[in-house]
This record gives sequence, C-alpha cells and structure tokens, in this order.
Amino acid sequence: MLGRSLTRSLDVRDELPIPMSALHGANVVEPEWLPADTAAELRALLVDAVQDYAIFMLDLNGIVASWNAGAQRIKGYAAAEILGRHFSVFYPSEALERHWPQHELEVAGKEGRFEDEGWRVRKDGSLFWASVAITALRDEAGQVRGFAKITRDLTERRQIEKALQE
Repeated sequence: MLGRSLTRSLDVRDELPIPMSALHGANVVEPEWLPADTAAELRALLVDAVQDYAIFMLDLNGIVASWNAGAQRIKGYAAAEILGRHFSVFYPSEALERHWPQHELEVAGKEGRFEDEGWRVRKDGSLFWASVAITALRDEAGQVRGFAKITRDLTERRQIEKALQE
C-alpha cells in the first residue's frame, strides 16, 4: 500500500443547512478511513461545540439560516427563536439608521469578506462589543448564495484595554 493516498477530499457543500454548492472551492481533506457520514457528523459537532464564537449562516437577504450553540450563548436566542429572522435584530438603532447590516452584506458580496468590530445587541437588549467576519458563500458559477457569519464577544477585552488607557 506504499504510495496509496491516505486522505480523501471531501466536498462540504452538501453538508450545510442552506443550498451550498455555495462553498466554491471549499474542500476539507480527511482521512480516507473515516466514513463520509461520520465525517459529516464530526463537522456538525465541531461547529456546535464551539462556545466562544457565534457561527451561523445567512441567506442572500440576511435571514438567519443556521445557528450554533456559541451563537445562542453570545446572542441569547435559541435556534427556534432566531431562524427565519433578519440578522438586523443584532444591531443597535444607530447602526440600523445607517443601514449598516445591509452595508456589511454588500461589501461581503462584492469583496468576498467583511470584517468589523462594533456594538451588537443581545436578545435581552444588552450591548456587547463584537468582532464580526462575514464571508460570501459562492456557487461554482461564482454567484453569491448566502453568507457565513462569525461573531466573537470582545466586551471583556475592550473593557481591559480602556482601563489600561486611563
């Protein structure tokens, strides 16, 4: 068996909760001996096990299409409460007046990615300082099919930085 490939390239597009031939070029290399259904289950467990990051998908219109445990912990919404709602619910009124959520999607759609830090709103109305990355999910023809959004709560870090500056 010398020289035999010990890995297989696995296309993750069929494993995601929104139609995804949208992860153009997104292949995961996994051990050949790992059954595909086990690999898919492990990927789902990986995303759901992440507690420090909200990881979710948006459709083209900004509607929440998936939700992980980290998103619930950080933002306060259970999946049943947020799936199908527009992601603008996470933004303070000042950002909504500036059409910031739409701006983020427009930039991500044109440039492939958008990154920002700023205030976001939890379900209970409290604010937190967030680091946000939005990535456009494209099909094989290069058309945007949706967005992946990753958010991290950096409130504690920001408070420490401000205290050190004083």
